[in-house]
This record gives sequence, C-alpha cells and structure tokens, in this order.
Amino acid sequence: MTNSNTIRSSIFLLTFGFISQSAFSQRGEIESQTYEIVKEKSIEFAPANRVFDKVQPVKGETGQKKVNYQIIDPQIDIASPKLTPSVGVSSDEKERQDQPDVLNNYIKLGGGNYGRFLGDVFVGARPAEDLVFTTQLKHLSAANGPVDGKNSANAGTNFKLGGKYIQSKYKVEAGVDYDRKNYYFYGYKPQPEGAIVNRDSIRQTINQFGFNLGFENTDASVAVDYAVRTSLNTLRDRYNASELDWGTKLNASVPISESFYALLDADAFVSQRVDRLTYHRNLFRVKPTFKYVSDMFSITAGLNAVNETDSELNINKTKAYPVLNIDVSPFAGLHVFAGANGDIVRNTLKSMLSENQWLGPNVLIANTEKTLELSGGVKGETTEGFNYEGKVSYTTYRNFYNFNNSLADTSKFSILYDTGKTKVLTISGQAGYSFNELFKTSLKVNFYDYAVGVLEEAWHRPDLTLNWFNALSISKKLFITSDFYLQRGIKAKNFQSGVVTKLPVIADLNFKIDYLLTRNFSAFVTLNNVLGKKYQRYQYYPQQGLNFIGGLSFSF
Repeated sequence: MTNSNTIRSSIFLLTFGFISQSAFSQRGEIESQTYEIVKEKSIEFAPANRVFDKVQPVKGETGQKKVNYQIIDPQIDIASPKLTPSVGVSSDEKERQDQPDVLNNYIKLGGGNYGRFLGDVFVGARPAEDLVFTTQLKHLSAANGPVDGKNSANAGTNFKLGGKYIQSKYKVEAGVDYDRKNYYFYGYKPQPEGAIVNRDSIRQTINQFGFNLGFENTDASVAVDYAVRTSLNTLRDRYNASELDWGTKLNASVPISESFYALLDADAFVSQRVDRLTYHRNLFRVKPTFKYVSDMFSITAGLNAVNETDSELNINKTKAYPVLNIDVSPFAGLHVFAGANGDIVRNTLKSMLSENQWLGPNVLIANTEKTLELSGGVKGETTEGFNYEGKVSYTTYRNFYNFNNSLADTSKFSILYDTGKTKVLTISGQAGYSFNELFKTSLKVNFYDYAVGVLEEAWHRPDLTLNWFNALSISKKLFITSDFYLQRGIKAKNFQSGVVTKLPVIADLNFKIDYLLTRNFSAFVTLNNVLGKKYQRYQYYPQQGLNFIGGLSFSF
C-alpha cells in the first residue's frame, strides 16, 4: 500500500457514526455535535507491499472518489456516543488543489452566543522532502451554559506537536499532546430563589498529557512486515485522581506463501491509578493468527490470549478467545462477511471520562470481558459512487458497564457493572453516496437490544441511534455541511427517590457554512441544535438550545 504523510492543508474530513469514537473529546454539555473540517495534504512516498490487511478490497472505478465511510464500532460496540465534540472550523481548511504550500498554515478566530470564543493556530513545516513537523494550539470556551449562566460554563485548550520522518524502507513518527478541560457539575437540584451555588465546589479540571512514538518498516523486500508503537499518557483531575498509562503495540506479518500469511498482534499496557488508594492495572495480549487470501475469499483464524491484573480487584487471570473472520466476494463490488471473536475490553479512567465527563470521584474502573461475539453482514460499493454495509452481531459480556447518577450525589455519575452475563443484539446499517465532488451524503442507523444479567436496565444506553451527514459544494467559494442525529430509548434512575425516567428522544440538527472571501481569508458560521431542543444525554444535564459560532480564518 502507499505510505503517505499528511500535513493539514484544506479538505473535508467526512466522518460519521458514533462521534466518538469520537474523534471526539467531550468538551462539556454546552456544545453540540458538528463535524470538523481539517487541513489535510497528502505527501506520497514509494509504495510498499504491506500485508497487515490482505482482505481483498471492494474494487471501484480508478480515480473516482467515494464517500469516506465505514461502520465504526465503539469500544464495546455499544458504548455511549459522544454528542459534544469540538466545534467546526472554517473554509480555509477545504481542499483547494491549486493553492501553494504557503497556505498550509492558518489562524482562526471566532465567537458566538453563550459567550463562546474560538482560537485556533496551525503551523506545519517541511524542512526536507521526507520530514514533516506540525503544531497546533486550539482554545474553545463558553462563558455561560444552559443552567445558571456561569455555573455551566466550560473551556478547553489543546496543544499538539508532531513529526514524521519517512524513508523508502521505514517510517518514524512521534508526537506530544496536552489537553486541559475546565467545566462545572451543573446537574444539581434546583436551588431556592436567591440561593447562590458555590462555583468552586462544583468545578472540575482535567489535565492530560500524552507522548507517542512509532516505528514501521516500509521496505517491500523484507519478508517480515512489522510496526511498533508506544505511548505514555497521564491524567490528573481536580479531585486528586490521577492515572499513568503506558502502552506498546506490535503488529507483524510473515508471508508463508503468496496467499498465506502468519500474523501476530501483541499489546502490553501498564497502568497506575491514584484515587483514594493507589491501584496497579496491567493487561497483556498476544494474538497469533493465520490468514489465507484468494480472489474469491479470505479467512483469518487464530487465538487471542489475554492476561489482566488489577491490584484493586485482586485479579490475575489469563483467558483465551477464538479469532475467526471470513470474507467472501462472489463478484466485484460485493462482500459477505462473518466472524466469531472474543476479547478483554480495556477500560481506563481516561476512556471513561471521554465517554462521560460527569463522573464523580473514586469511581470503580474495571475491564469488560467480551466473552463471544458472533457477527455477519454484507458490504459493497458501485462505480456510481454508492456504498453500503449492513451488519448483525450477537455479543455476550461480563462486567458490561453503564453510567447512572450516583446515590450520594445525583449531579455526579457512577459506573455500574453488570457482574452477570449481558447479551446485546446489534443491528446496524450504513450507506453513502457521492456525486462527483459536489455532493456527499452518508447515513448510519444502529438498533440495540440489551438483556442484562444483574442490573435492572442498561442505564443511559440508547436502543436506537441515527446519524445523517451531508456535504454540498455550491461553488468554489461556498460550502455547506449538515448533520442530523437521533437517539432514543435512554433510561435513567434516581437511586435516592427510586424513580426511573425514560429521557426524551434526542434530535439534533446542525449546519456549517463556509465562504471563501479571498485567497487567504474565509468566513465560517456554525449553527448547532437548530431544532432548539434542550435534550439530556445524561440525566439532569440539559444541552444548550440553538447556539452558534462564527468567525474569520487566515491562511498563510
């Protein structure tokens, strides 16, 4: 496959499904879902014959661009979707192939209602043909929110620095990332008239720092294909909780014959969490598999062996799970697939906070065991720009986690684990269509049926989600994107009163308009939650109604 290094330069990054998976880091309940437009510029390098993914792809017409889509499974297939990603940015980041490299960098400023402020600076440098550096500093804040003004304000600042060095035989990449979020637990009970809430007592601040380093061989003449990546992440909050997490991943492949490969995936995670006490949580995974590929089908079979330790829960166990995936292509443009897999889903304080930032102190963090997942489906695409995928899966879990308001303080959330066997039926469908570069659309629908073991309900998990994304280029200067998402079936319980509530259906419509004023300047306006519904993704945390942000961007 062709190895490419990307500098952010001006194209639409079309994503959809659970925004969570985020690309997305939850910035607080006062924001609404948008899709970011980011700068991307491909730097092509010599192709290498990689064998990590030797499944035969669906073949489309050469040179024709398609909707960039895929069904994105959250961490355990039905993890809570993120509904508050960072706000969209401006049209100077739309791809314009005729622009020189001097316009790769940008500065943008914007503001809106609720006292919102956006500042974003991106600078990339290419001192040599095979060496790239990028840095970005972004701040997004709102002085007021949907409840009691400043008591539901928030602010987020992120700094990224990265670099890639690519040779014909290997690639090295490294990066550092710092992220700071400040927000307030505004889900408290209504206060008597004239009462003042101490803002300092409901404030939360999370600081995260990460470093990553990766090495990958790109030499097609070498029999063993491999990639090694390691990362170190730290997290600290205002309640003296912290987490240190170091993970290393290895992917390797050896061709036994032209159609037969031996593959090895190995992970090692070493973590330390400090809260009320100090806990050590480690996980080691080895997954050897064999893969056979032909023009008509591919099959992957092997074993997934996982060892986990947890000093808090006094766990030290090793389990093995099957790995079996089959992909059949009866004719060009159509794939039928099926699989049987199991794993230990690794949960950390960082991953839980990225899903639900309203967690209280001293929450229990435990891994989730996916004992078995049986899945099957069909996917394909046509030369006319249409693509689709449908999938059905039946999965059994242990320690399936859910979020619900805490018994001690309903403005904060606890993590509840189903210690019995949880069975989840998931039916998902997705389709995309692209008409030249003028119009792109994608739609994804997910249906979930939960059969919990010990818990009453799968709290705060939707039984239906829908995401619909569109991008329209009206002219070379005017671009419009929209997204609509819907969720229903979310149930929550107040353990103090015993009342179970079915939250209203979430329906959110967003628009983003970008207009290129000059070669260097562009203007943008983002309209969030156009329907004006102050819905609650998590109980007692209403979203803003209609909100907007607009501004100018300068490319250089």
